[in-house]
Amino acid sequence: MALAGSAKRRIWGWFFFDWASQPYNTLLLTFIFGPYFAEIARGYYMAEGMDPEAAGAAAQAYWGAGLAIASVIIAVTAPLLGAIADSTGRRLVWVWFFSAFYIVGSYALWYIAPGGDNLFWAVLFFGLGFIGMEFATIFTNALMPSLTDHDDLGAVSGSGFAFGYLGGVLALAIMLALFAENSATGKTLIGIDPILGLDPEAREGTRAVGPFTAIWYAVFMIPFFLWVKEPHIERRPLNLSLAFASLRDLIASLRYRGSLSAYLASSLFYRDALNALYGFGGVYASGVLGWEITQIGVFGVVGAVTAMIAAWIGGKADRRYGPKPVIAFCIVVLIAVCCVIVGMTREGLWGIPLDPAGGASDRIFFACGALIGAAGGALQAASRTLMVRHTTPDRATEAFGIYALSGKVASFISPALIALVTAISGSQRIGISPLIVMFLIGLVLLLFVRARGEQI
Repeated sequence: MALAGSAKRRIWGWFFFDWASQPYNTLLLTFIFGPYFAEIARGYYMAEGMDPEAAGAAAQAYWGAGLAIASVIIAVTAPLLGAIADSTGRRLVWVWFFSAFYIVGSYALWYIAPGGDNLFWAVLFFGLGFIGMEFATIFTNALMPSLTDHDDLGAVSGSGFAFGYLGGVLALAIMLALFAENSATGKTLIGIDPILGLDPEAREGTRAVGPFTAIWYAVFMIPFFLWVKEPHIERRPLNLSLAFASLRDLIASLRYRGSLSAYLASSLFYRDALNALYGFGGVYASGVLGWEITQIGVFGVVGAVTAMIAAWIGGKADRRYGPKPVIAFCIVVLIAVCCVIVGMTREGLWGIPLDPAGGASDRIFFACGALIGAAGGALQAASRTLMVRHTTPDRATEAFGIYALSGKVASFISPALIALVTAISGSQRIGISPLIVMFLIGLVLLLFVRARGEQI
């Protein structure tokens, strides 16, 4: 489809949201701050008398509880805010509003110094930024149906995710090369002291990930706000009763919309099992395999590169075959990866001996990271497209609010289950096992989803 210059700029502006916001997932949730939190929390619990394995499990449980609380807040409020945005015809003002949450929450992580006496504030500030990132994503996704024809949305969604992952790779590479220090040597990945005179003893290089993420977002959201405009729809004054009535009607209609109901239920499980993999991957590598922050960062680069490539390829496959087959294939890959993670220690994989000194477990986990990145990138892009096939432009924010609700209900369940199973078993490995069940449930429910959604 040929696009005018203004239409191309609008799509590229929309792409820049993925570029700007991806570091919250890449740097904070998974590969830099998440493992750093696990490290300082583990040290705190060990100082309280716990053995290393129990301390690692306690740190993972604390992190999981924080993610669960933030997810509950998102789940409860997302559909309501979506209905309000659709009732007024305004979405961009909400992107501005929640961008402030993103920036303040991420920047404040600079103040989380080693010692473990600030674990509460670490989770609080992270949760604030996480809420901002998730809500900004909801309102940005709602602009997607107005970008191009439905047949091209799969390619647009995949390209957007690929562009976002490219930004995440670049941001992670900069952090590893110039800022994040190895706790043992105080040097970055390229063997230098953290730049800007940052003190490695106080872990200032690693803590700089917070301000870096905030500044990155603020700078690269400029093209978004310059090029992306509100769709030409009727502007209406805020009417809360009308907005809530519209939301009630949408929820009530789900019993007559079998494909949408099945898809929301399916994505409730598989999307947030994926989010839990992202949220606990670095924590797992730190606690089970004993990886340093820099090593986890390299692992992150591998996963982000494969995600970028797979999201782009997945977008092309989505355009040719539709999003449903892409989603099903990716879920199967992720189930296999979870089975490997649960069954692996430094000494063996499901009873098969591994040489701890030979690095076999490290190589296997690197391969798992590459597969998580690839399957996760394509899965998220295709999921966004399939949701668009179940809504209309004038009710897109409301629909994506329900979509977020479906995800965040499971996002509450996933960290809570991981925290519970980890606490009961005393094992970080076993704590990951609920994700296998969640992916399987999502795959079964996907069978009841129409491949073209509700589009004629």
